[in-house]
Amino acid sequence: MYFLGIDLGSSSIKLAVLDGNTGKGIAHITVPDREMQMHAAQAGWAEQDPESWWQYTCDGIKKLKAQGVAVDQIRAIGISYQMHGLVLTDKNLKVLRPSIIWCDSRAASIGRDIYQDKGSAFFHSRILGSPGNFTASKLKWVQQHEPQLFEKAAYMMLPGDYLAAKFSGVAQTSKSGLSEGALWNFKKGTLATDVLEAMGLPESLIPEVVSNFGHQAEISSEIAAELGLSKDVKITYRAGDQPNNALSLNVNEPGEIATTAGTSAVIYSVTDQDSFDPENRVNTFLHVNNEEQQKRNGVLLCINGSGILYQWLRKTVSAGSKDLVSYEFLNEQASKVKAGSDGLRFYPFGNGVERIFNNKDATSGLQNLNFNRHETSHLVRAACEGIVFAMNYGFEIMQKIGAGGQRVKATHANLFLSPVFREIFVNTTQTTLELYETNGAEGAARGAAYGFGHYKTLNEANEGLSLISTQEPQKDQGKIYSDWYQTWKNNIKINE
Repeated sequence: MYFLGIDLGSSSIKLAVLDGNTGKGIAHITVPDREMQMHAAQAGWAEQDPESWWQYTCDGIKKLKAQGVAVDQIRAIGISYQMHGLVLTDKNLKVLRPSIIWCDSRAASIGRDIYQDKGSAFFHSRILGSPGNFTASKLKWVQQHEPQLFEKAAYMMLPGDYLAAKFSGVAQTSKSGLSEGALWNFKKGTLATDVLEAMGLPESLIPEVVSNFGHQAEISSEIAAELGLSKDVKITYRAGDQPNNALSLNVNEPGEIATTAGTSAVIYSVTDQDSFDPENRVNTFLHVNNEEQQKRNGVLLCINGSGILYQWLRKTVSAGSKDLVSYEFLNEQASKVKAGSDGLRFYPFGNGVERIFNNKDATSGLQNLNFNRHETSHLVRAACEGIVFAMNYGFEIMQKIGAGGQRVKATHANLFLSPVFREIFVNTTQTTLELYETNGAEGAARGAAYGFGHYKTLNEANEGLSLISTQEPQKDQGKIYSDWYQTWKNNIKINE
């Protein structure tokens, strides 16, 4: 009784197999061996090839099989994916152009103009925010700039929808996926057809809409034969990576909070209210367990420059060497310097427009760099402090709209592997951090098992979740970080 979870990120694709009988993960794979590339033909653009996602996914399943995993015993598949991306296909599910992914900024002005034209009341009463730089605005960009290609499009999908369609041959999207794309009417609980109309976008491009959990589709017999899977395998779960990260940590009830610091940094709070920020600096989406009789929304803040900044540091410190320094080396360097990084300040805003600044650019880079005092260790610690300070900037906004809290859960992965990063996080946000041994792929596998009906509740699906440690803020450290954060905050420069 196995369940496969797939986590489609922008750096890699992770796969996990869950033994439904024991509740434990039995295999994990990351593909490809190198980090996937983002293509940027112009400044502010970010694209990836959806067909490469599918090929890497197939490679991952074949690797699982080569490791001795009985993939023919997999009963259902769950898919987690990078949010807000746009995949356009024709009626035969052939990709028409590279995917415009989450951190691509080209459509920000389109969303801003439409928001100003129709007014905040129109959008806040429907999608609890602005079209911003989300999927709907990206679709509008294609319509305006690539009209001939747009005319060939039969379906618009999110990245995870495309993977599911490749397995099944059926184009679908989810209710929460529509909310990620700024196309869900929270008041009516339906597709936001009036938003589509206001943006001049055809409803015909929206594929079949399914719930996050349940029997969504079966894989095709051809794909089953090619990958060595049973022809009876069902797709029973799909969700964006941040709602799925919350699910992975069993964050599903009002007041519960999850965080992650992968390519981007996120804090995600579950609420039973239609909470939203009037200035659109944090965003509200449907959570995975939202139902007609049980409102569950996720309020999300996102900082674009997190793990991608750490990746940049790794390459920079390696000075062009083929043998890159390890992330463990960077973590060790950060531990050599005291809080405040000897006056060095890092602003991690180098990966597109930032939502916390109303989809505007903020000046990125270093302040107070002194060539005689500052070394690699200062640079790395200042980067960690800058990432957490940016997260806290957004967390303050969440607290103002009632989506804050004092206890946060994170997976033992990415930047939360660093003791220094965790210390900065708890003492800056003044929260208690619970660290768990899990990942997005395993969470997607648990979601698949629940959607299949193997588990009766999400709590039961997460009984195998393992708590590693709990870390509390320290009063003396809190004062130090509070002062340094305020200085950092006061020196942010927004590019109007």
